[in-house]
Amino acid sequence: MGGNDGHAAGTTSSPSRMVSCGSELDVPQGRSCSAKGNGHGAGRAICVRMVDVMALLVEHGVLLESARGPIPNVAELVAGEPITGSWWGHPASHAIFGVINELSDSPDVVRLRLVNGKVTLVHRSVWPALVRVSDRIPATRLASIEEVHTASGAHRKIETPYPDWVPGEVVQAATALTAEQAFDALPDCLRPPE
Repeated sequence: MGGNDGHAAGTTSSPSRMVSCGSELDVPQGRSCSAKGNGHGAGRAICVRMVDVMALLVEHGVLLESARGPIPNVAELVAGEPITGSWWGHPASHAIFGVINELSDSPDVVRLRLVNGKVTLVHRSVWPALVRVSDRIPATRLASIEEVHTASGAHRKIETPYPDWVPGEVVQAATALTAEQAFDALPDCLRPPE
């Protein structure tokens, strides 16, 4: 992955390296800077790394939403740096919020508490693998999570138990996989200890 694919005009791109479950992760990036304030310090320059997070999710199948863990998280991919404390206090918070919502709104992405019980974005390409090994993962980690905004502006989480959210064609595709093939499609951190 490289070049400026999917990035805003006027940004440059070069790969950086992040560690992901023991392997290196190529992250195409650019920087977009603005002098606009974001409510956390109006008037200061804000630089946000432009990454194609959906492409990374497609490539790797699973990303944490914002928690730290054994796989990369969307918040730090967008920020371009480790975040201390809540990502809401980071200068890139609006960009992080936008990317998380864009990913969550995709019909090809489901939000689960899959990795260490933390909110995890899972791409459709690995849903059959999850279904195949679902008997080895606690059911609470396989319930889908949807955030809805109420008329009052409050956020409410709706959980759909596993397997109610799984499309029939995904269940069918899972039958063609062995458990080993399924775990090979998922991050090593989901593989049970031997």
